Amino acid sequence: MSRTLPESPGPLEPGNHSRSLAEISKSSASLLPWNAWLFRIFLIAAACSITLSLSPFGQHRWTAAGLGVLLSLAILLIEHRLRSASATALLGGVTGGLLGALAALLVTIVISRTSEPEPAKSFLEYASLLGFGYVGVMLGSQKASFFRPESLQGILRARGTASSPQVEGKLLDTSVLIDGRIADICEAHFLDGPLLVPQFVLHELQMIADSADSLRRQRGRRGLEVLQRIQKMQTLEVRVIEDNPNTSNEVDRKLVELALRLRARIVTNDFNLNKVASVQGISVLNVNLLANAVRPAFLPGEGMRVFILREGKEANQGVAYLEDGTMVVVDGARRLINKTVDILVTSVHQTPAGKMIFGRIDEHGDAAPNVRQAAVGGRSSRSDFSERSLD
Repeated sequence: MSRTLPESPGPLEPGNHSRSLAEISKSSASLLPWNAWLFRIFLIAAACSITLSLSPFGQHRWTAAGLGVLLSLAILLIEHRLRSASATALLGGVTGGLLGALAALLVTIVISRTSEPEPAKSFLEYASLLGFGYVGVMLGSQKASFFRPESLQGILRARGTASSPQVEGKLLDTSVLIDGRIADICEAHFLDGPLLVPQFVLHELQMIADSADSLRRQRGRRGLEVLQRIQKMQTLEVRVIEDNPNTSNEVDRKLVELALRLRARIVTNDFNLNKVASVQGISVLNVNLLANAVRPAFLPGEGMRVFILREGKEANQGVAYLEDGTMVVVDGARRLINKTVDILVTSVHQTPAGKMIFGRIDEHGDAAPNVRQAAVGGRSSRSDFSERSLD
């Protein structure tokens, strides 16, 4: 988890289509703190004015103004604490507090009918209000999962309307956009929406596209082009969300926190992000695992036709590559470099980087009826495959 967002964006090149998006979002985001602070200053001034005019508890002028400042500071502290709470927890706490206040009201009605002295009645009424209110707020915020919007929609939906299955969002990582295979997967209808692109992922793509390194700049531009290609698909819903966790500047950690908050999946091909998200119980869709799963299966004794590209590490070995980048090591093929030959598969080994196929030259042509065409277009296929992985 070493990818971090830069503190300030570098110089932008003309013609970059992502510049306007970033500038608009940045200008709108910069106005929010100023509006919030102006509203807080207005709150403090209003509290001081009210306490000065009313002078509660017989306080003098400056003492009453200090009381107003303390009251406004207490309100701002509560606002600061509640800001980090989720919307479902707030909804659950408010609902639980209202139910607790209703229970306390019923208790006070019963207490008012008793023959206890007035001080005792007042004490029991205040105690019941505090007790039921506290229990309601705490239980409501802890049981907030029952107050999810989809649950409320299911309750409010008409009885005759069939309930639609819950659509889970999928967060796109920067690496999967730069990789580019996600667009082909979407076109094949193996991935449905909604696909969520956080604003900080879009910002990281812009920074990569504006890099001084030509290779990084090319990758960043390809990521933006892939995103535009996905957005143009009529059957797929793509959203750019503004939610930006402020707890860290690392993109991977932001993605994990956002996935936990939204209960969404993460689409990536980053090995470390995959492991960290899986440990925290987040469902991950790894494009590399999908590519390994759909690779053709070759069995020992099966024939194929390959293009010997270079020599191998061992003596008299030749190396070929399939179209998906799978390495094929052929015994006795060192003399056949830059030639297409028929081979017989002897064994298949699974490595952390993928499958490796070992074979030998088919001298007698016994496998000619069962040969599978697996020739590669020279160096271009291998370079394209290696370019798809991120540093």
